[in-house]
Amino acid sequence: MISPGKISPPLTIPPLENGDRLTRAEFERRYQAMPNLKKAELIEGIVYMASALRAKSHGKPHTHIMTWLGTYESATPGVEALDNATVLLDNDNEPQPDGLLRIETGGQSSINEDDYVEGAPELIVEIAASSASYDLHKKLKAYRRNGVQEYLVWRVFNREFDWFRLNEEEYIKVEPNSDGVTCSEVFPGLWLDKAALLAGDLAKVLAVLQLGLATPEHQAFVEQLQELN
Repeated sequence: MISPGKISPPLTIPPLENGDRLTRAEFERRYQAMPNLKKAELIEGIVYMASALRAKSHGKPHTHIMTWLGTYESATPGVEALDNATVLLDNDNEPQPDGLLRIETGGQSSINEDDYVEGAPELIVEIAASSASYDLHKKLKAYRRNGVQEYLVWRVFNREFDWFRLNEEEYIKVEPNSDGVTCSEVFPGLWLDKAALLAGDLAKVLAVLQLGLATPEHQAFVEQLQELN
């Protein structure tokens, strides 16, 4: 007679699948069991897994955004730029945004003992295909609810760039000034020429950023951050 223990199937961890509805703990358990999976996110309790990323419609925009954020970081001690870092927002949301900026000391987020961002960074950037993307729907709601102060979405196929600022628990669009430059309200000196960005003119994007970094407001912000450290 075969004992029941010998016919029981071995215990296995189910793989992540697009559309799974999971708790964050179960999402993390399955994600950790799939070391070859490069990117999966939990947004409002639903699993989203990235498909293959295209060079010109994602890789290049991503590079330009991270160059812009990294340049700001280099001139602003106390501010950290991160690329595709996992962010632990709440029990239903564990996104991996394309880019983010956070205030290292005295800000909204921290780096936990497992080296993940915990809490809402002050600024998040996502590269989206179009206005139909979940970046402008479920993610936007999750970021707004958790207090991400500025949320930027580059809609590549629409050739549009949205900059949202949290105001009284709602996101409002930030419009460019008379010079066509959009200025961050959270990170003084973080200036963006959206037209240049959409045209692929990285040199002009960085030149405009340098103008922002030269302002008294940016210098005052740097001094404020130094006092916190």
